[in-house]
Amino acid sequence: MTETKTGMTAEELIALPGDGMRRELVKGELREMPPAGALHGDAAMNIGALLKNHVKANGLGRVPAAGTGFIIARNPDTTRAPDTGFISKERIPTEGPPDGYWELAPDLAVEVVSPNDAATEVQEKAREWIEAGVKLVWVVYPKTRSVVVHKSLKDITTFTEEETLSVEGGVPGFECRVREIFE
Repeated sequence: MTETKTGMTAEELIALPGDGMRRELVKGELREMPPAGALHGDAAMNIGALLKNHVKANGLGRVPAAGTGFIIARNPDTTRAPDTGFISKERIPTEGPPDGYWELAPDLAVEVVSPNDAATEVQEKAREWIEAGVKLVWVVYPKTRSVVVHKSLKDITTFTEEETLSVEGGVPGFECRVREIFE
């Protein structure tokens, strides 16, 4: 991850050129990440599809694609982009999704760990999501085929591929076998 500019705003971030680089803003500091690996992409797509199918079938809200930005702090700005997530329909503005970044924290943020992700960076993201008001953070580990669910900074549970991911407080009625995320 490369850190380049400090004091940047979310509005400046979204105005950057679309050159394929993944970027987030943390306390005004631009962070660039290399493209994700194949295992990461498969897991992100699978969990996104599982969530989208459930949410759409039940009219629950929105499931944003990887790279969708959420402004979770201002002055200095922090704009994070989970690999997928969920926003309940009750929290979506009446005018619908914005052209730019969502100015709210999702109900669920899903982070899929890439080979180049440092453990401290993954923990930092999970902490920031929880502090921003996210109800659940799922950290997906393709190498170990497991999911770590953060309900709070202290309530953390690990689900292995033989278990069913069914966690109250995130996406109503959603559950799946953890192995489905990695198939």
